[in-house]
Amino acid sequence: MSGAGAGGLGVAANLHVPLLEEIERRAFQYFWEQACEATGLVMDRAATDGDEARVVSSIAATGFGLTALCVGDARGYKPTAALKQRVIATLDFFLSVAPSVNGFYYHFMDINTGAPVLDSEVSSIDTAILLCGALTCREYFQDAQIASLATQLYNRVNWEWMLNGGATLSQGWTPQNGMIKSRWDSYCELMMLYLLAIGSPTNPIPASSWRAWTRPVLEYQGLSFITANAPLFTHQFSHAWIDFRNKRDAFANYFTNSVIATQAHKLFCLSLHPQFSDYANDFWGISASDSVDGYVAWGGPPIMGPIDGTLVPSAAAGSIPFLPAETIAVQQYIYKHFSARAWTRYGFVNAFNPLTGWYDPDVIGICQGITMLMIENYRSEFVWKTFMKNPEINKAMELVGFEAS
Repeated sequence: MSGAGAGGLGVAANLHVPLLEEIERRAFQYFWEQACEATGLVMDRAATDGDEARVVSSIAATGFGLTALCVGDARGYKPTAALKQRVIATLDFFLSVAPSVNGFYYHFMDINTGAPVLDSEVSSIDTAILLCGALTCREYFQDAQIASLATQLYNRVNWEWMLNGGATLSQGWTPQNGMIKSRWDSYCELMMLYLLAIGSPTNPIPASSWRAWTRPVLEYQGLSFITANAPLFTHQFSHAWIDFRNKRDAFANYFTNSVIATQAHKLFCLSLHPQFSDYANDFWGISASDSVDGYVAWGGPPIMGPIDGTLVPSAAAGSIPFLPAETIAVQQYIYKHFSARAWTRYGFVNAFNPLTGWYDPDVIGICQGITMLMIENYRSEFVWKTFMKNPEINKAMELVGFEAS
């Protein structure tokens, strides 16, 4: 197991800095350019050359984008005044204009107006990602207006409503059918959602809800870890903000669990080499992404989806803090061998298949986001250190029984 499993970052945090810096800088460029100045909403996806006529934003991409503005300031990518102005515009738009239901927001919105699009649901998990971004801004900028707006956004969420009479949170609500029957009831990216809900100073859910979701254990090639969904991002998203290193609850050290999940995923990809000759020691990674046939949730173990040899750069990139040397080697390999078509204005394309010659014409906001935030956490621990200053999160982790490990 990588040394990261013990809570460290595994290798010196200056490993391959030039490429990582450029990936980060280009990801930041996505969040800066592919956002509406007036609303702050960030495009759900964009063409790799930045030429856009689409209007669909996502609140998850916007949550990653708010965090990216903090990173951009810390790294000097844009003047502080401009970054703060964008943060304030975004938070004010959500508080004053964007339609919401009990403090929860629609997953997809028109980037210019905030009107729901694509028959979107009011999403609990995507609202949580948005709030992670807002609370990162609150702690980083130490600005009275930003702090007030972010706190109001968080405090007005009625988390108990999203329980809908159960012990676990619903996945959302629609105007047509009311509360969605599917619940966040099995391990995945849900940890940030529950900690935000339990730590709420105004409308919390009981700490017992943390124990209500299941934690299935998978045995794979001698590795044992908690998992319920094949796409690798489910082991990454909560870790972008919440520092689970050197901590455990009654069930697991979730950072170590993600280390093992990443190791298992690499082994899984290598096991596919007989069918897909491109997968190799420095070329692996499958997570929910675009494909030649459209967006698909795929990955493993166990195998999920019509895997066809497509490589998803953000799969390995989102696990850089967990398995640094192996995941960074993937980024280097892609850049060295495929940059002519896979390297774009905003970093790597969302997905590509060297066996068929297909290269995605798009990048996707949440994939650029997990790439940028996890690279920054690997390099400096910046997002972890900033977000973990939020007292509500520390209170929630204490309430559900996290202890040093």
